[in-house]
Amino acid sequence: DGGHEIPDLEFLGVHSPGMPSPASKRRVPVSQPGMADPHQFFDDTSSAPSRGYGGQPSPGGLGYPPSSSDAAFLAAPMSNMAMVYGSSLAAQGKELVDKNIDRFIPVSKLKYYFAVDTVYVGKKLGLLVFPYLHQDWEVQYQQDTPVAPRFDINAPDLYIPAMAFITYILVAGLALGTQDRFSPDLLGLQASSALAWLTLEVVAILLSLYLVTVNTDLTTIDLVAFLGYKYVGMIGGVLTGLLFGKIGYYLVLAWCCVSIFVFMIRTLRLKILAQAAAEGVPVRGARNQLRMYLTMAVAAAQPVLMYWLTFHLVR
Repeated sequence: DGGHEIPDLEFLGVHSPGMPSPASKRRVPVSQPGMADPHQFFDDTSSAPSRGYGGQPSPGGLGYPPSSSDAAFLAAPMSNMAMVYGSSLAAQGKELVDKNIDRFIPVSKLKYYFAVDTVYVGKKLGLLVFPYLHQDWEVQYQQDTPVAPRFDINAPDLYIPAMAFITYILVAGLALGTQDRFSPDLLGLQASSALAWLTLEVVAILLSLYLVTVNTDLTTIDLVAFLGYKYVGMIGGVLTGLLFGKIGYYLVLAWCCVSIFVFMIRTLRLKILAQAAAEGVPVRGARNQLRMYLTMAVAAAQPVLMYWLTFHLVR
């Protein structure tokens, strides 16, 4: 009123009634589909690790960068030296173990006894069952070394005894099962009894050869091979007994017992009496008679053990 101008109420921040407020005049941007919130300062990249600001995904495809500590450790010279040292230490340990194993268990010699093929196995099984027609029982040598069993049917092997022993245990379990007498303890007792008798045979023969002072090339592995051939006849007897009863068992076992007796006589006499024959010692000598008696005793023990280890399996 007195001629003074009234200042702009909007400039002073005073709003007159009925006038719109400045906040109501502010235009809020409308968010478009696919755009972030306009009030948000930073984009949320937690749900999409590969969509950052030009960042590339990790080589593993998991979204995590490779660890720098792992890369540094692998690239460190000390780790390479440790790997080289560990490899050399492992090689030395393997060499030491091989020497000790070959010292107690002649692995190189065992390879010779398992050098067989299908033809040899078939012929050897025929020789064990029908040894009467075989004439030449000499073992063939090549440069003072016996040839592999697959080239000589007279050479001893461990393949047939090992497989025959396992098959005998399986057949024994089958026989016990058909009689409702099967149990793991009884089957284990059967296997341990067969191994115990085989070990006792080997020890007794070695002790007898030492007492009789026999110089022979018959080794312990040869004895195990020759004594293990009796399991072939035992398997035949038990299987026949399961199919045809006790009569079939006794007939087949009797045939196999006679066959193994002839086989052992003709095989061991060349081994035990070979040194005496080479030296030209008369066969009628007292020492050679002991050697002959020893050969016959070993051969006669095979039928006894064949019956002892199988008679209770057939009823």
